[in-house]
Amino acid sequence: MIKVLLITNPKSGILRYKDSLNIVISELKKYDIEYTLNKTEYAAHAVELVKQTDLKQYDSVCAMGGDGTLFEVLNGMLNRSENERIPISIIPNGTGNSFMKTVGIENVVDAVGKISKNEPKNLDMMRVVCGENIYYSLNLIGWGMATDISVLAEKLRFFGGQRYNIASVFEIIKNKRRDSKLIVDGKERDGDFSFIIACNTKYVGKDMKMAPKAKIDDGEIDLIIVKKTSSFTLFSVFPKLFDGSHIDHNACEYVHCKSFSIQPSEDGSLNIDGEIIGRTPVSVNIVKNGVELIV
Repeated sequence: MIKVLLITNPKSGILRYKDSLNIVISELKKYDIEYTLNKTEYAAHAVELVKQTDLKQYDSVCAMGGDGTLFEVLNGMLNRSENERIPISIIPNGTGNSFMKTVGIENVVDAVGKISKNEPKNLDMMRVVCGENIYYSLNLIGWGMATDISVLAEKLRFFGGQRYNIASVFEIIKNKRRDSKLIVDGKERDGDFSFIIACNTKYVGKDMKMAPKAKIDDGEIDLIIVKKTSSFTLFSVFPKLFDGSHIDHNACEYVHCKSFSIQPSEDGSLNIDGEIIGRTPVSVNIVKNGVELIV
């Protein structure tokens, strides 16, 4: 019989938490999947739960929530010694669920069906170094306007998934200048950027197809670079983010790489998998087949 450590975020999702949890438990029972339920109570609680729990009795740790919950579970797992790690399974219950949208699993029924088969896959992740701190990412690393949008979106949670779009409009109007050195696979350049986003998945935020060429098992980072331009131009780019056609716009540069670093003239916050965590300067590299996931 399959047994999972189910870590849930009561603040995540569109449905009421109790309703969402009841649906998940009903599906788990259909497949006779045993579970131990843990609810997160504060930021980074899932990291602690995964690091401190004896996982020998479980087949996987299941992250029930959005991309932020998955980020915490991933970082908890990667902070264990290698021989104490187990696969991570996922039940999408956030407002974005970018990672699960990329792998084509967007509902509880399909997610639990995958868990019941218990067939882990080795997939890529990004290793993010910010000074003495190291984080791991499955989804995205954003700097510049991308981070400012996420910060504002958190203050607009009452708008649900649309908060990212609303925040984007406000930040495009502000159009703050950002000077930085960017190093991609060892090649340096200096410039004034609107934003830089590194993706492991096709989707970010709520249905934005930021990296349409991204694959989660190709051993490469998809880097989207947008140099400083007018607000008018950014507004023309914005609607294209939802179908991926922005990569053909002359304001955007789309690069595949193994590593990159951002060294801005003024240090700032980062958006890692939807979480505002870490600061520049930052160095990132791809870790091919770095994590076992059940998807």
